[in-house]
Amino acid sequence: MKGVIFDIGQTLAYYPFPLNWTALYRPAFERIADRFDLQISEAEYEHIGATLAKYNTRINPRETEVSSDVIFREIIEGTNMPMELLDDIKNEFYLFFRRDVVLYDEVKDTLKKLKDNGFLIGTLSDVAYGMDNKYALEDISEAIDYIDFPYTSNDVGYRKPSSKGLLLLSEKMNIAVDKIAFVGDEKKDVECAKNAGAIAVLINRDNEEKYYGQDYTIRSLDELFNLQF
Repeated sequence: MKGVIFDIGQTLAYYPFPLNWTALYRPAFERIADRFDLQISEAEYEHIGATLAKYNTRINPRETEVSSDVIFREIIEGTNMPMELLDDIKNEFYLFFRRDVVLYDEVKDTLKKLKDNGFLIGTLSDVAYGMDNKYALEDISEAIDYIDFPYTSNDVGYRKPSSKGLLLLSEKMNIAVDKIAFVGDEKKDVECAKNAGAIAVLINRDNEEKYYGQDYTIRSLDELFNLQF
């Protein structure tokens, strides 16, 4: 193994929100309305919820990525909210779901040790609702100096389990994909690794047994050093 690529959410960073944000659409936009003194009608809340649900990959999986501007323009066009608040509305929406995000305790030491041992390090994470990279990467800012190729689905244009992100990173790293371990916490991460021909490592931080066809299972990232690649 010469390179390690990590998912971000629930792999490098802990997000204290459910994977499916449906129940939190309205609270998020109520906060936006309060922040910018907006009046949002019931019909507009229905439109907001329906649009977000349309782009909710937990409900409607898709392989290609869609930008945040596309999603939030569609939201705003169906309301009386001013389009000039597009960036502010996006910012408040994403901040709502990024409160209290923290790196897992072992992340920095693990990445430093990998770097010290000559490994190239990357990320490949699907973003929620086209979330701009500045938010996703800010959540791992404490460890970003150890990451050579910080990529998300925005950079690739495709979402997991498509192999295209790992194949692109393999090319950027100049490492054969079968010499790269991809570490993630979900079934789609394992499938992505298998589809690309990479080594699939499932990080399983809870007590439930999970098998998605992964090559290895770890409970903490520092267990990577116990694996025989």
